[in-house]
Amino acid sequence: MVLGASPDPPKDEKKFQEKENIPFPLLADEDRKLATAYGVVKEKSMYGRKFLAVQRTTFLIGADGRIAQIFDRVKPEGHAAEVLAALGE
Repeated sequence: MVLGASPDPPKDEKKFQEKENIPFPLLADEDRKLATAYGVVKEKSMYGRKFLAVQRTTFLIGADGRIAQIFDRVKPEGHAAEVLAALGE
């Protein structure tokens, strides 16, 4: 099963899902509770200003419910192939 989560509101997620033709559910995590629980709220810096943001991360969760692998600082380009390769291992 594939799930996505984002701090964006549901209506923005729905537009993104339709625009990008994403075939799996996207979870709205506006209060960042899920992101905080998974440890992906990180300090970032832009134009000398520091702020907290959700770092794009992928978690592979095994059949036993445990995290099997973590992909940090994910870049969309080529990531699907990287995850599929890890699933094949």
